[in-house]
Amino acid sequence: MSTGETTDAALRRRRLAGAGTQLGTEVSINFGSSLAGLVIPVVGSFVVVAVRQLVMVAVVLPFYRPRRASLTWRRLWPAIALGVVLAVMNLAFYESVHLLGLGIAATIEFLGPLGLALVTSRRWLDVACALAAGAGVVLLIGPGASDTASIDPWGVALALTAAVSWALYIVLTRRVAVGLPGLEGLTVASIVSLALLLPFAVVTFDAGAIDWRVLGLLLGVGVLSSALPYSLDTYILRRITPRLYAIITSFGPVIAAGFGWLVLAETFTALEVVAIVVVCGAAGTAIATQRDRPKSTLERTAETIP
Repeated sequence: MSTGETTDAALRRRRLAGAGTQLGTEVSINFGSSLAGLVIPVVGSFVVVAVRQLVMVAVVLPFYRPRRASLTWRRLWPAIALGVVLAVMNLAFYESVHLLGLGIAATIEFLGPLGLALVTSRRWLDVACALAAGAGVVLLIGPGASDTASIDPWGVALALTAAVSWALYIVLTRRVAVGLPGLEGLTVASIVSLALLLPFAVVTFDAGAIDWRVLGLLLGVGVLSSALPYSLDTYILRRITPRLYAIITSFGPVIAAGFGWLVLAETFTALEVVAIVVVCGAAGTAIATQRDRPKSTLERTAETIP
């Protein structure tokens, strides 16, 4: 076997490992969201999101502690903005899960990154995919839905807020990654998000509602939705392309609906199932048909690094 064939086989194994791990993180995030759906009625969304952010801070802070000399507004404003968006996104999403159910909330929220991916496109196929995704959401919550009376308008508004916040999160994360080294940006954003949420969590906290089961659920949400996926993202993105990462992510609403059924006892009509599949299919088609730009020598070299 030639050296080239050996290298290609190693790269294929790396991609498979990366793709498998990414699928695992999607399962982890959505399982964590389903646990959040169980505990939100007991302690409220503010407490759940605050605990999630507390776990994330505990994970990233040991790797980076901000130095006072570097804490300038010009340098840190993107990370501070990211922290605000992170708080709004998680709070809006979890509250929409409480009002709409996990499957519907996750499908609406996914319009954010899908819209961001398509907004700069000039292809007719992408326009068709955007229209298909919009039609899927209309099927899910619009006048033609089989159980429109059960759709909470405030829940839809919160899910759409989470969608816009997710798109902003992606834009700001790119800005933070370029402007701040290592985990500095994520650490600052996590601290800002926790600082915003903590006062509301303290005010709404009911000590009488806490028992070992609730504590276990809260810890599970933090680990499954924050600590585990964030810690694995670097490993994943070193092994697969951003496009493959996005394709796997596009199946998140289907995974969310599955956990909504298994954990939260949510039920879906045939029309709702079709709507969720249409949104995921539109996203997957739009992303899978994008053309990859040629890789630089540096990127090709990085692929060979374990």
